Amino acid sequence: MSASESATTPASSSWIANQPYLLLCITAICWAGNAIVGRLAAGHIPPVTLSFLRWTAAFLIILPFAWKHLARDWGVIRKNLGVMIMLSVTGISAFNTLQYWALEHTQALNTLLLQSAAPLVVAVWSLILLGVRLTVAQALGVLLSLCGVLVILLHGDLTTLSKIEFNKGDLIFIVALVIFALYSVLTLKRPKIHGLSVAGFTFGCGALMLMPFFIWELTTRPIMEINTANLLSLFYVAVFPSTLAYLCFNRGIQLIGANRAAPFFHVVPVFGTVMSIVFLGEHPQAFHFIGFGLVLAGVFAASRKQAA
Repeated sequence: MSASESATTPASSSWIANQPYLLLCITAICWAGNAIVGRLAAGHIPPVTLSFLRWTAAFLIILPFAWKHLARDWGVIRKNLGVMIMLSVTGISAFNTLQYWALEHTQALNTLLLQSAAPLVVAVWSLILLGVRLTVAQALGVLLSLCGVLVILLHGDLTTLSKIEFNKGDLIFIVALVIFALYSVLTLKRPKIHGLSVAGFTFGCGALMLMPFFIWELTTRPIMEINTANLLSLFYVAVFPSTLAYLCFNRGIQLIGANRAAPFFHVVPVFGTVMSIVFLGEHPQAFHFIGFGLVLAGVFAASRKQAA
């Protein structure tokens, strides 16, 4: 679910290329749909297989556009290889694979709502890695968000905290969320190269890092069947939440800036919740809305002071 800060889509005279809010909504819809497709694919496409094929296909799609930038920036990439590999592992390999694994054990709705806490987990990593301290507003936001996450995990019954057996999928996704937050902070240490160079390298390197696990999964789990539903799932995750979402998000940033684009991350659970109800038949309950409301209140409290 992340993108390079620099723009990767050239200026266009077409109407849609100059509509930043529409482009950012398309990004949010694509990323929300990733959770839905991941849930639909659960039990049909093993998680490492889905992640490996997704990023291999996305790399092949973007390579013709990124090739000249990669060639020009290769010297800088080599000098910063450690950071670039860490970005590939955390943002591409680990996060997406864990997300698909989590969706084998929990509702798409749960992962979408838990994802709302991502900006606050980023704040914690910023403190640890960059020494950026939380303000009072940010600390309040972290507490509110944690309460919201607990409400979702405990299904709204906080009195059962001592007895609760956490959903395996929820716990896996929380680990994935922590890893993605680490990736988000590490992007601040990336070299100053073209956005397509970052995307091309991380897509390709991330897929390469998954190859040993992909081979292992082929020997330990049933192999994915080649059928229409599975091929459509692979097509969606390679084209929409990967390639298209990156290009739309980067163009939106070019038009209105990163700070104004950031709130659209919180639109993802809104679109995803509607999709999970319509396409998966999942039933939202009161604790989902209460937890989601607390998470958003926490995000608002944390970001309001920062933006001032």
